Amino acid sequence: MDFKLSEDQKISTLKENVKHFIAVLSGKGGVGKTTVSVNLSTALAESGYNVGILDLDIHGPDIVRMLGGNAIPGVDEDERIVPAQILPNLKALSISMLVEEGKPIIWRGPLKHSAIKQFLGDTNWGQLDFMIFDLPPGTGDEALSLLQTLGNIDGIIVVTTPQRVALDDVRRAIAFVHSMNQKVLGIVENMSYMKCKDEIVYPFGKGGADKLAEEYNIPVLGRIPMDPKALELLDEGKPITLYYRGSEIEKSFRELAENVAKIVEKQ
Repeated sequence: MDFKLSEDQKISTLKENVKHFIAVLSGKGGVGKTTVSVNLSTALAESGYNVGILDLDIHGPDIVRMLGGNAIPGVDEDERIVPAQILPNLKALSISMLVEEGKPIIWRGPLKHSAIKQFLGDTNWGQLDFMIFDLPPGTGDEALSLLQTLGNIDGIIVVTTPQRVALDDVRRAIAFVHSMNQKVLGIVENMSYMKCKDEIVYPFGKGGADKLAEEYNIPVLGRIPMDPKALELLDEGKPITLYYRGSEIEKSFRELAENVAKIVEKQ
């Protein structure tokens, strides 16, 4: 790419090369947003789509850990960043790949905005069917920078858990999405339930996502169960969809990927 191109031209080129842009957002931390982003991406990739996942949680990037911890980006002949190749058709990029491990990112808004523009316009993503953005909790600089840089995207997935305190924050997140004239693709209810032998229990309550879906007339894209084994795998850098075949939680992520692909391709 000719670096004499303007920022707008670089973003236009990106849009020509990527069919669908999807952001994953939560109103609060601790609801499993990155877990959803990572396993949605791997499930889409295993379904045959070319996928890129961009970690925009600048201050708390976790994607690298969940994808194995040893992903290294490169530089092409035009001095553009080349995302790390995770699977034959899955690429990933995170600020944590570019800084010393454990070093805090102490940046104000303008620096974060500049980095996000570089991750989008000065990175060689190639041809993609889906680009998934893992946003930090809340509605701050990173989400604003992404949406202001790209303009309209295909939609935003909102992740929640069933309890009331999470739902209150999700309402604020949905209001933010609407204020930016963007579309909420749907809700993912993480930690939705847990199977204990033959019994299903609801540690954080039941029906929270359904209330939001009815309130805002948006679909529930998936209900992800709790599973201690899945958490162990993610800590070891092993995505659930790749390393926990046949499990209830793996099936739920594959159903989520199917639902997302159907909605986006129908639009």
